[in-house]
Amino acid sequence: MDVVRFCALVLAAGTLWAQRDAPRADVENGAMFYQRNCAVCHGPGGDTVAGVDLWSGKFRRVSSDSDLVRIMRNGIPDTAMPPANITEAQAGQILAYLRFQAAEAARIAALPGDPTRGRAIFEGKGACLTCHRVGVAGSRAGPDLSDIGRQRRSPEELQRSILEPGADVLPQNRFVNVVLQDGAKVSGRLLNHDAFSVQLLDAKEQLRSFQKSKLREFAFERASPMPSYQGKLSPEEVADLVVYLVSLKGVTP
Repeated sequence: MDVVRFCALVLAAGTLWAQRDAPRADVENGAMFYQRNCAVCHGPGGDTVAGVDLWSGKFRRVSSDSDLVRIMRNGIPDTAMPPANITEAQAGQILAYLRFQAAEAARIAALPGDPTRGRAIFEGKGACLTCHRVGVAGSRAGPDLSDIGRQRRSPEELQRSILEPGADVLPQNRFVNVVLQDGAKVSGRLLNHDAFSVQLLDAKEQLRSFQKSKLREFAFERASPMPSYQGKLSPEEVADLVVYLVSLKGVTP
């Protein structure tokens, strides 16, 4: 049996020991290993098994790092927890990732703001559904935010995106402008491009594909099409909106 089921041992009981910083590479490798193996049962957020929340920082059957690493590698006799074909270093990386997520969960829980009010702002005053989508509601013109809370975007990054949307545009969120040979202009959110073609989603949510050799111009938009909410929302409303976005885990609340 592979490592898919090792996380079954992480059931709410004892409290995670004191936090210690791990190298960023260890956390990133642990995240990759977790997503490839553990998320099958526990989901990308560690909370899809009843009674289990891997981000809570609580463990059963372990009292130290070495205990957890040993159980990951050797399993628990006479239980559903089998030994996993992982190295001690890989087990340590998974541990680093779980510890990082526990710290992040605690930090997010302490954020100011109310997600219920944030949702009302998102769907109302902020008019965010005009461009974005959550679940089955909204537009696909802008990035889908249904699982933004799982995308490792920090609250600070989300707040900056709300107040300064052009300051740091992620590659997958870029918009492009193309000009056809007849002078017609088309703008939209970039889906994919290579040396020969470009695919985008236009303002009418239509998929458009063009051969670059047949375009007069192709260029990325320098400014984000998203408006800034600086001065349009109060600090309290921004906090509410950020907490709502953090709560979006892929299932519409």
